[in-house]
Amino acid sequence: MTQFRYRAVAEDGRIVTGEAEVLNVPELESRLQRIGLSLIRARPVRRASTLAMRRRKVSDRELINLFFHMESLLRAGVPMIEALTDLRDSAETLPMRELAGGLRDRIETGSTFSDALAAYPLVFSRLTVGLIRAGEVTGKLPEVLAEIVASLKWQDELAAQMKKALMYPAFVAAIITGVVFFLMTYLVPQLVGFLASMGEELPLHTRALVATSGFFVDWWFLILGVPVAGGFALAAAARASPSVRLSLDRAKLRLPIFGEVVRKIVLARFANTFGLMYGAGITVIDALRHCEEAAGNLEVRDGIARARALIAQGVPISEAFATIGLFPPLVIRMLKVGEHTGDLEGALRNVSYFYARDVATAIGRIQALIEPALTVLMGAILGWIMLSVLGPIYDTISRIRT
Repeated sequence: MTQFRYRAVAEDGRIVTGEAEVLNVPELESRLQRIGLSLIRARPVRRASTLAMRRRKVSDRELINLFFHMESLLRAGVPMIEALTDLRDSAETLPMRELAGGLRDRIETGSTFSDALAAYPLVFSRLTVGLIRAGEVTGKLPEVLAEIVASLKWQDELAAQMKKALMYPAFVAAIITGVVFFLMTYLVPQLVGFLASMGEELPLHTRALVATSGFFVDWWFLILGVPVAGGFALAAAARASPSVRLSLDRAKLRLPIFGEVVRKIVLARFANTFGLMYGAGITVIDALRHCEEAAGNLEVRDGIARARALIAQGVPISEAFATIGLFPPLVIRMLKVGEHTGDLEGALRNVSYFYARDVATAIGRIQALIEPALTVLMGAILGWIMLSVLGPIYDTISRIRT
């Protein structure tokens, strides 16, 4: 498919310009004729760099606003092209105006809303496109758009909670790192000469401080560079090797304290996505296939794939997830009740709510533990330095007095 920028004339003489993704110019001309336009000229344009730029500049909040805008106007009976035109004209940022205008042009030339979204794979995920397509097929597009808005808001709130939980610890950790480097590379070396001039034998903790300071002074570039280089190397290895990425994903789920939170976040996202797709009318097997792609963790993705294989063989959903050990017993019971009552969608919503609440509680608990731990660490480092420096001085003054 090639992106063409065209100029055409309508039956009333109006000049219309736009863009369309087609195989060739004859297909573009045929598509325009179906909507009463006669092609004047067309030329191919390159879109890859523009798409990448859009993905960086179209924020998640703008996407929430896009779907909320479309849902509200479609419920009010406004035609889709007019809704996109209004969104294009009212958008506050240029990338959003370009995006809304591009979607409008594609729909005007015969594409469905889902196909128009699929033309922007760096902006709209395959999951979003699949949900929109299901809404078009079932005739419940406004309802699906409302569910997408709710899901995006939930994910945005979850990301905000994570940022809030990590902001203070990251700030304190940066302060501690800066203070330690200042003490070890400047202050302690200034005091080493003074301590040596006293001619006294230094205690063990003071000698350890002097050795640590010397290491910082001689190898500061390695102390700063090795973690950064190691992080980049590990990220590159994870991109190049699925086995390395699988090992990293497993390690994330098994980290002390943080691992359980990561697992709950991944499972909360999965439950939210599964419930959203099932409620939109997508079959369980197809919904789970999409959930695999959106899992964000290879170990969880493999677990979903095994559950999907069992369900395809006729195993009940609750029994399949109990077999692979992906969910705790409470969640399995929720799914089993949903199956028995015929309200699986409600059960999935309960699972999503359960994990969302659990994640918020866990994040708050970790934040409450991290802050005093970092404070104690800072106090311990300063106490070690003060004791190591002032201890020998105090001993020397005490001997002089006696």
